[in-house]
Formats: sequence, C-alpha cells, structure tokens
Amino acid sequence: MAKNDGGVNFIRHLLSISEKFIDDQRLSPLHISLYYALFQSWNLSKFRNPISVSRDELMRASKIGSANTYTKCLKELDAWKYIKYLPSHNPYKGSQIYLYNFNKTTDNGIDISSDKSSNKTGGKTPEKVVIPSLNSINNTNESNSLNEHESTRKKNSRKFIAADGNRSKTKKVVQKKENAIPCKSEGTPTLHQVKKYFAGRTWPAIEAEKFYNYFQSNGWLVGGKTAMKDWKAAANNWMLNAESFNKNGPIRKPSAGKLHTSTTKDYTEPL
Repeated sequence: MAKNDGGVNFIRHLLSISEKFIDDQRLSPLHISLYYALFQSWNLSKFRNPISVSRDELMRASKIGSANTYTKCLKELDAWKYIKYLPSHNPYKGSQIYLYNFNKTTDNGIDISSDKSSNKTGGKTPEKVVIPSLNSINNTNESNSLNEHESTRKKNSRKFIAADGNRSKTKKVVQKKENAIPCKSEGTPTLHQVKKYFAGRTWPAIEAEKFYNYFQSNGWLVGGKTAMKDWKAAANNWMLNAESFNKNGPIRKPSAGKLHTSTTKDYTEPL
C-alpha cells in the first residue's frame, strides 16, 4: 500500500537537499537533474511512497540521453542514500522509487503537499511563515554589482581609447593623402610647355611626351609620394637618365636645314 509521507515541507525540503548537493562532491549535474525530476513526480503524487516511474519520462525530464547513464545515476543515488531504488524487470511494470524526507526542521511553514483541506486550527488559516531570501543579507551581491559596474566602466574606457586611436590614425592618413595631392598651380606644365622645354635642349618631341604622360598619369608625384616642386628640374633628370640608358649615345633633335653625313664615308664603294 502506498504510504503518505506527511509533513514534507516543499521549500524546506528543497533548501535542505540543495545544501547536501553543494557539499557532496560525488554528484554530477546529471545526478542533480535526475533527482529534481524524481522530486517533481513525488510532488505530483502528493509525496506518497513509493512512486512508480517511467524511464522514458524521467530521461526526458532530466535531459539524460543515455539509458545506461540513467540507470547508473539511479543506482548511485540509491547507494548514496538520496533515494531507494527498486528496479522492475517487468517491461509492463514501472520501477518503484522511495524518496526520503530531508525536511528535518520543525517550523510553522505551510508549504506541505498533504491534504490542505484539513484544518486543525479551528477554521482559522494559520499564518504562513515566509523564509527570508539569503540574497537580502548577502553582501556578495553588492560586491558583484560594484565589480560589474567597474568592469563596464573599464570596457567603455578601452572602447573610447581605441576609437580615439582610430580617429587619430584616420586623421594622419587623410593628412598624408592631402599632402600627396599636387598643388594645381602654375608649376604644373602643359604638354606644349614640356615640348618647348625639350626642344630648347635639342630633344625630340617623343621624349617630351613620354615625360609628360608619365607624370600626368601619377598626378605629378615624385617617387609616387611627394608633390613635384620643379618640373623643369625633373625634366633635366629625365634627360640625364635617358642618355645614360641609351646605348646609341645621346638623343638629339637634328638641326633644321642641315644634312648630317659622315666625313669618313668611302664614295668608291658601290651602293
């Protein structure tokens, strides 16, 4: 016959069993989850012992995915005196579980899942004793709040420093680009001016066009970075470099009206 384990105070029992769980280093989260699933079934049966359990329902409630792990946890809870496990080897009959009452304190609490219709106080509803929350007297919460505030302040400070550093870097890049843009002043020549300058030094127009097209394409930058200050000096360097790389000697523009011939030519040789 099922036994009604009267006097089980819901809150007191949970507080007591939670303290035992904290001190018991043998337990894993699976043991605790399975026990709370058993306790819920015990509560629904109004704390009657024993209760008949279904493995599938308990595994789903305790989030245990392995039948072997479920059986192992049940046997260990039984060995450690948290429950009394009576396994059933009949597939049509559920196993039986006895749960012990860990509410060993005597108080006036009314959180008892027995027949609440019975009133032994002469029709008067007894005053319900409210168990104070431990957090209201725990200074740890205040410390945690201060630590969280300090952590948030430091995190925001790091973000501000990083953002300020990024703005400084962006400003430097913009300034560098602005400095690299050549000044559109009279120092930037036209193609006509370049050809005239090269012609004055007896250089062919094709070299003047090469010089102009090269620096026009890169924005009149020297070395691709610095704005050109004196294009005529750059043109002189261009001519010097062109002469040094020309294997056939200096490049010169032939003078108009003059025929350049060799004075050592032998005119007796047939053409």
